[in-house]
Amino acid sequence: MQNTRLNNLVDGTIAQGVQFFSNPWRKFSLLVITFLLGNFLGTALPTTAGQTQRWDILAAAALVVFTELVSLITYRSRRTTDRHLLTEILNTLKIGLVYGLFVEAFKLGS
Repeated sequence: MQNTRLNNLVDGTIAQGVQFFSNPWRKFSLLVITFLLGNFLGTALPTTAGQTQRWDILAAAALVVFTELVSLITYRSRRTTDRHLLTEILNTLKIGLVYGLFVEAFKLGS
């Protein structure tokens, strides 16, 4: 890309974010927050999509496509040390989402 001021600003912001989250405790807290956000989405999405009863199939299809795409991106590389922070965030969001969906299924089943 060209070396514009906007490009320099974006590159500098990304570099500062990566440097900020290179601390293991900050990275762990970010992943925990992402997991809890995924858990919330796993609880909220089925209830809001179930209100209209027309969006159930489309919401379920979108969630399946999202989880499969994240799994493809995450597990494409064989080594776990090659994962980037964004990949780990998406994978943690996916895990929280699936966990929230399982909790909702157990609540509806009992």
